[in-house]
Amino acid sequence: MTDFNKYTFSEKGSAREALQLIDKIAIPNLAVFIINEHKQLLGSLTDGDIRRGLLNGLNIDEAVTVFMNKNSKCFMEGQNNFEKVYKYKGEGIRFIPEINSNKNILRIIDLEKLYSIIPVDAILMAGGKGERLKPLTDKMPKPMLKVGDRPIIVRNIDRLSSFGVTKFHISVRHFADQIIEGVKENVKIDASIDFVVEDKPMGTIGSVNLIKTFVNDVILLMNSDLLTNIDFHDFYKRFLESGADMQVATIPYHIDVPYAVMDINDKEEVLSFSEKPRFTYYSNAGIYVFKKELVKLIPEDCKFDATNFMEAVIANKKKLTSYPILGYWLDIGRLEDFYKAQEDVKHINFD
Repeated sequence: MTDFNKYTFSEKGSAREALQLIDKIAIPNLAVFIINEHKQLLGSLTDGDIRRGLLNGLNIDEAVTVFMNKNSKCFMEGQNNFEKVYKYKGEGIRFIPEINSNKNILRIIDLEKLYSIIPVDAILMAGGKGERLKPLTDKMPKPMLKVGDRPIIVRNIDRLSSFGVTKFHISVRHFADQIIEGVKENVKIDASIDFVVEDKPMGTIGSVNLIKTFVNDVILLMNSDLLTNIDFHDFYKRFLESGADMQVATIPYHIDVPYAVMDINDKEEVLSFSEKPRFTYYSNAGIYVFKKELVKLIPEDCKFDATNFMEAVIANKKKLTSYPILGYWLDIGRLEDFYKAQEDVKHINFD
């Protein structure tokens, strides 16, 4: 997101004044957005539009509206703009206005600062005590422990934000006030962040029922104490392509057997063998994306873990798929994990 007023221009101005604004901003291929007094989008204007107008006999001091492109590209509020982002980025377009049904500009999005725009409500689970990280968590909640220059929960909010997420819900309990104040103090992005407070332990997903309203039809839920550079664009894209109701991120775990492994039947006959095989298992990474309608499978006012939720999804014959994380992932659950994270963050990009 970027400064709204910097890239808008009144319909009452001249092409000369608009060109002076474009020259002052000095960004290649910049488009400014022409608005009326109600901040409704009328069109866009580039220096190329002005050149074409002059070549067609227009005067530089004429109204900007005769030069502008009336079919300027934009995002509609509440629509899935996921596919449009890569298309516009590929066309070299940097700034895109988001408008409502009345064509009022709500914000201007800088595509250069975003990897994508995934239309999800993000839920961060931050209610645990962090017992295994004592003494670090004696007086501070685990999500507020700094990894590098920022608390781990802030790192996760910032990364999700770089994929266009603007709606966050954070579930808190232990040291709740510290987390709420810490997030408000450290998060600098343009986003809506709501907090839900558990009055008793509700497991790793049970508190989702405390959230009364979701903006989007898809929910992305993750533990707040993960350090990862997962590609959320690809994670969401695979979810859509698979036709799944829920998708869980997984960590491949390999076991290499140093000997030949025999396949033997009940008569002790050797049917085949594999020389030093590798077996791959997939562990839960604590990151999930699912359709909002599945929230009804979470019982109210009781402890309920994500594993219980996945079992309920399967039992109700909904489609659950796996997404192996190929990048970096670390669950900061133990002291050795915390110290590893401090070193890894110096060498790996998580933003």
